[in-house]
Amino acid sequence: MRASDWIIYSVEAEVIGRVVAEYGPSTKVGAIVGGQTSCKAPELAAFEKYLPGDVEIVSCHSLHGPAVDPTGQPLVVIQHRASQKSVDLCVRILSCLNSKMVFLSGERHDRITADTQAVTHAAFLSMGTAWAANQQFPWEIDRYIGGIENVKINITLRIYANKWHVYAGLAILNPAAKQQIRQYAQSVTELYKLMLGGHREELANRIKTAGAAVFSNDTAHHNLLLGDDVLDKFSLSKAPKERTPNNHLSLLGIVDCWWKLGIVPYDHMICSTPLFRIWLGVTEYLFRDEALLDETIKTAIEDNTFRSDDLEFTFAARTRKALEGQLATPPRTTTTNQDIYNYADGPDAAHPPAKPYTSPFPPRTGTGTEV
Repeated sequence: MRASDWIIYSVEAEVIGRVVAEYGPSTKVGAIVGGQTSCKAPELAAFEKYLPGDVEIVSCHSLHGPAVDPTGQPLVVIQHRASQKSVDLCVRILSCLNSKMVFLSGERHDRITADTQAVTHAAFLSMGTAWAANQQFPWEIDRYIGGIENVKINITLRIYANKWHVYAGLAILNPAAKQQIRQYAQSVTELYKLMLGGHREELANRIKTAGAAVFSNDTAHHNLLLGDDVLDKFSLSKAPKERTPNNHLSLLGIVDCWWKLGIVPYDHMICSTPLFRIWLGVTEYLFRDEALLDETIKTAIEDNTFRSDDLEFTFAARTRKALEGQLATPPRTTTTNQDIYNYADGPDAAHPPAKPYTSPFPPRTGTGTEV
């Protein structure tokens, strides 16, 4: 650390404070320090707290996963506490990635990241949770094969295959993400209630109002981000002869969420991730096809095929909403079948020792049948 002119911290946002506290004080005088966390609020706070005052701070964030070619992908550069000369040096170093550089503040970065990633990831994670709860492999079920369904399955699998801390950081540590996650859960719940109640006119008005706000006339002349030929390439199984209509609650919920929060997703395209562009393309595909949207509304009211799946999806979305408060819970340790809360002052009359908890469920089989 004493000999380095440029230092970058590539650690989880959850532990950035602890890592910088350990290594930051020994930073070389006049060095440039940055980080690659997906959430800049805790990162920049740690830098300000633990780095010497003579150290300059230029952070960055590649808006794509490790398996994606960085060429042409957005790379955010944040001039937090640094001279232009230091920023220029960082830009020259990072230019080897051939990425498209975008210059933002840390606060603006977190806001855009929340708008483009927090809700979309919550939607895909909720889908996976719902399929697991129903003990389904969706690619083995005819109603989940073809078109939009292909994208849902593939992107969900991709997200679940990535590191957990990326999504935990987006959902919990990003102060701008909590509002989006709360609103998405509320939108999904309210739309599902309208479906259950058979309120066709109210549901149609709400969906089309949201669609008109998000996909305005200004975007009508744009080519679709995704077409049928692209959607079919995502298929994991042979498409059935007849497509099963779907109410697409996950898609309706995200557009409703964008509308309620006043988010125009096209405004963030310069900082969008590959997953966000695919998800925006799918919602655009649905809302700009009037016949398909009308079919979706009709299915939501008249067809019960997806009711149980939608119920689990709604539960999952609401659970994601509850996760935002998990950092405020007492510290806990888990030992096999025990789940015991630790209290700072030890057990007393108000907080007696917790009894060991034995799960009523069989142990994990490990046979690969879990989604």
